[in-house]
Amino acid sequence: MLSELSIKNFAIIDSLAISLEKGLTVLTGETGAGKSIIIDAIHLLVGGRGSAEFIRHGETKAEIEGLFQIDEPQHPVFVKASEFGIDISDGMVVIRREMSTSGKSVCRVNGKLVTIATLREIGRTLIDIHGQHEHQELMDERLHLPLLDQFGGEEIMLALSEYEKLYKRYNTAQKQLKSLSQDEQQMVHRLDLIQFQFDEIQKAELKLYEDEQLLEERKKINNYEKIHEALQTSYNALNGEQHALDWLSIAMHHLEEAANLDESLKNSSDIVSNSYFLLEDAISTIRDQLDSLDFDTERIDFIEGRLNEINQLKRKYGRTIEEIVEYGAKIEEEIETLLNRETHIAKLEKELNSIKADLLVEAKHLSSLRQTYAEQLTKKIKQELKELYMEKTVFEAHFHQTAHTFDETIDREINRTGLDVMEFYISTNPGEPLKPLSKIASGGEMSRIMLALKSIFSQHQGITSIIFDEVDTGVSGRVAQSIGEKIYKVATGSQVLCISHLPQVAAMADTHLFIAKKVTEGRTHTSVTPLAEEEKIKEIGRMIAGVEITDLTKQHANELIQQAHKIKVTS
Repeated sequence: MLSELSIKNFAIIDSLAISLEKGLTVLTGETGAGKSIIIDAIHLLVGGRGSAEFIRHGETKAEIEGLFQIDEPQHPVFVKASEFGIDISDGMVVIRREMSTSGKSVCRVNGKLVTIATLREIGRTLIDIHGQHEHQELMDERLHLPLLDQFGGEEIMLALSEYEKLYKRYNTAQKQLKSLSQDEQQMVHRLDLIQFQFDEIQKAELKLYEDEQLLEERKKINNYEKIHEALQTSYNALNGEQHALDWLSIAMHHLEEAANLDESLKNSSDIVSNSYFLLEDAISTIRDQLDSLDFDTERIDFIEGRLNEINQLKRKYGRTIEEIVEYGAKIEEEIETLLNRETHIAKLEKELNSIKADLLVEAKHLSSLRQTYAEQLTKKIKQELKELYMEKTVFEAHFHQTAHTFDETIDREINRTGLDVMEFYISTNPGEPLKPLSKIASGGEMSRIMLALKSIFSQHQGITSIIFDEVDTGVSGRVAQSIGEKIYKVATGSQVLCISHLPQVAAMADTHLFIAKKVTEGRTHTSVTPLAEEEKIKEIGRMIAGVEITDLTKQHANELIQQAHKIKVTS
């Protein structure tokens, strides 16, 4: 859930820190107090489109920061964060976004800088914001089939996984066949090109790490004089009369005599003796290196020529010798395929037909499951709409086409998710035809339909927080009461923030935040106050009666709160 929210210099908000709880939090207040501005800030926090116009007048930047606490180990945010290399420890996600007047936007997730696109991907797993006139996920017909798959749970997901594996093989084989079926002239040109490339690589007779060894040898030859001088000076200093090895020999013999007389000197004697023999070996090695050291002008010419040849191949075929060799192996396989094109085409066609048959079986199985769960979903949504006093509404998961109707046109219709094309259809008035959900226009009906869908899908989407921005507009009376109960029901499974003007919804709140604005020294400021029981009664009374709050109004407000309490206890 979103547990902490900090907003600075955003619209009419100068500085605001809000602690949020689980369950249903309702935000109320006069029109223009800043309720929707807070939701706008949350929207920007999770990747919404920003603008310099959001920055408070006279300030250079706006800052928004949110702390999300994730209790579910399987929450999709962990997978999404891992994709972008973001560490989540202790189930805490801190998102910070800064916007400057220059138009620059800086986003961080758990301290790591991310792009807006990355922030949006992560934000989608955390918050779903729904306003009355916004086309969110449930209004996008492209997402209806994935939502049905989520509703179907593990059974559909397993079938979809098996189908996707086959589809990947099918797609790969199809691309290979298409590539081999190109124009004859193009194939000849391609064969000539890669044959030339293969011959060039083969002729070079490359060896792994050869370039590194040559570079090291070139360095050694180019520094011949310095190396020779260093070795000769070292050898002279160590070997010969009155030099290091001679003095060490004298010390070794004297220490051996002393150790025979005093046992405590034996360790020192052994160390010097070992050092003598080690130094003797080192001198022998230096002498051999001096003898083998040679400046070969022909060798340096060969090295330069070989390195130049390798670099030319690198520019054409890969950054390293290993990549060049791998490329050579790849085109060798392609050459063989092109030379035996007809045989490979026949083999691919046979393989493709086999995969196609298996794919159609999996597609039909997947489609059958979807049809079954679509019926279950339809029944659930019908029940939800009935509870919202839309019992005459007809809802349907409408399949435009299914796998069963495309045995012969599979090549044309197949895609990664199967052969099903499904969209939610609805009719809100008896006698009216079913229409796509996205075509519904009535604000009151839209609010209830969206709530019905959210009540079901919020259990399957894994979203941490759901925000309703005045989704109860256009309803009243018993419908308003039903909407309040439905929003509360959604909140039992996840955190819900709701901006509302309905007292019936406010009465259902677990937490009631009052948003107000005041003018100080000629500037407007927004404040957020959590309401205690008495203050809650007064605010709901204001929502019922307007400006003048009477004792009767307060009594009515208190009755709403008590009624809401009974509903919560029994639900």
